[in-house]
Amino acid sequence: MAMTVLIVDDSRIMRNTMRSVFSKMKIACEVVEADDGTDALEQMEKEPIELVLLDWNMPKLSGLDFLKQVRAVEKYKNLPIIMVTSKTARANVIEAIQNGATDYITKPINTDLFIEKLARLPMFKYYKKDER
Repeated sequence: MAMTVLIVDDSRIMRNTMRSVFSKMKIACEVVEADDGTDALEQMEKEPIELVLLDWNMPKLSGLDFLKQVRAVEKYKNLPIIMVTSKTARANVIEAIQNGATDYITKPINTDLFIEKLARLPMFKYYKKDER
């Protein structure tokens, strides 16, 4: 059974870019998309999510506010959430990690770095880099 990944970004282009990384890794997954934090919370109520890729700057509910809300729910304490954002300041990275982000990737996305960070997650422990 394929894992379910939630990609939360208000840019369709960015959602497609992140989605394409799983194809490059040859990882079978179901991708669910949301264009803001509010929509993402609704998606999480509909189906079990195993990984979240999360933008910071979005309308309605920012990625950071989404992160705080999700981390307040016991069943999501260990859910991997990777911030994928244009916020590059060290203070932003620290704030995201302190609020429960599993990792942090800056835009524009470096695909190789993105794959390296995904490969560190327990769910990808059998991923072999040379399979790309």
